[in-house]
Amino acid sequence: MTRGNGPVTKVFYKGSTEDFIVFIESPEDLAKWKQDKSIPLTDVVNSFKIMVTHKHGAQGQMDTASKASLENEFGTKNEDEVIIKILEQGQPQSVQSSERGGDRNETMGPRQGHPTA
Repeated sequence: MTRGNGPVTKVFYKGSTEDFIVFIESPEDLAKWKQDKSIPLTDVVNSFKIMVTHKHGAQGQMDTASKASLENEFGTKNEDEVIIKILEQGQPQSVQSSERGGDRNETMGPRQGHPTA
């Protein structure tokens, strides 16, 4: 059974020191929120984690943004304020996530390493 195979929408923000990404529910929800800020962020944002790609663009390896990188780029460590700035100034992108196959139970059968005598 494959997992994680579906559309993913993110907002990409190209900063001066880092590239930042926030995952959202859909471009439509983002557009509604931009028109009506009374809509709660929880209805728009998929994950309240801010990711950095270390200047490798929207497709780079992602790590969680440090407080220092947020402070350097946005002038604040407050993640909610940063998410709002990224949503307002970033570019939404929809991509198809790659499926994640892989082994789920390494203790089964010949896949498990056996001790040698």
